[in-house]
Amino acid sequence: MRGAPGTTNARSRRSSLLLAALSLALTIAATNRVAAQRIDGFNIVATAGHPFGSADAERSLSLAKQLGARAVAIVPFLWQPTISSPEIGSGSEMPDQTLRIAIRQAHRRGLSVVVKPHVWVPDSWAGAVEPNSEPAWRMWFARYRTELERIARIAAEEGAESLAIGTELKKTSHRPEWMELIAAARRLFPGRLFYVAHNVEEAEALTFWPLLDAIGVSLYPPLGADDDRAGRLIVMGAVADRLEVLSRRVGKPILVGEIGLRSAKGATAKPWESAEERVAEPDQQLQADVIADWLAALDRPSISGVMIWRWFTDPAAGGAADTDFTVQGKPAQAVLSCAWTGICGKP
Repeated sequence: MRGAPGTTNARSRRSSLLLAALSLALTIAATNRVAAQRIDGFNIVATAGHPFGSADAERSLSLAKQLGARAVAIVPFLWQPTISSPEIGSGSEMPDQTLRIAIRQAHRRGLSVVVKPHVWVPDSWAGAVEPNSEPAWRMWFARYRTELERIARIAAEEGAESLAIGTELKKTSHRPEWMELIAAARRLFPGRLFYVAHNVEEAEALTFWPLLDAIGVSLYPPLGADDDRAGRLIVMGAVADRLEVLSRRVGKPILVGEIGLRSAKGATAKPWESAEERVAEPDQQLQADVIADWLAALDRPSISGVMIWRWFTDPAAGGAADTDFTVQGKPAQAVLSCAWTGICGKP
């Protein structure tokens, strides 16, 4: 018996609502599955003479996997001439095909891939980027969006699991344009989306976390004197506590996109400081001890992964005399292997 028109319309509306609810539930479930996948591994950077796709890069990725790394973050750099310039574009060190090769090579080694673009400014850094007029802001975001969409499209086509929409752009992250950028990235990239805030302070200030799948953060707070372990444990514990509170408030897991420091004396005072900024004697054990302390502090249910800065495509990088961030050929390798595989002891 055919129902009255009003009854049919009511049934149709109920069916539409049920389908919409089911679609929303499936979307939330898919997002939660993505967010639940743990990411631990390295930010990997190509070195001269050892490009992605080479046998050396293959060996280097294999060594990272043997240590227990589950993922690598591949870093395409975007370049702009000054901190206030709106002229931002792709760098020459990672053409589109190189990015594709890097993703494929990491996948062949069984590693999950994070594509994590960085902005490079000569004699400065991404956190200082700040166009000086409204027209300049609009132009910067328009060009940044073009670059992000290009990277997102490649990441999606190559099956990368995660994409950072930005890294440490702390003087830009209050702008409303980020909402449009996130929507554009979401249309192109089906995997985990996140942003990497600079330290916990920027992470706490951001308002767009609900639009993303995870809260990304890089952690380089001052850690005091090299021999003040008690002091640095207090700092690390406080940072981890604040991240835990933020995760509960926003309802998203925390992904530590970067931790690390040089294997050099004095590195704890300014963990972000590069080897080019200060000449120092090697101190391999300090690096290992600090990374071990960070991993212990960040061992919490809200933390869905920790990415170490950094690992090179040169399998012979690092070593006893090296004072750079890489952990290759240093005691920190044993620390990471113990944390990631449960196999503990000397390398």
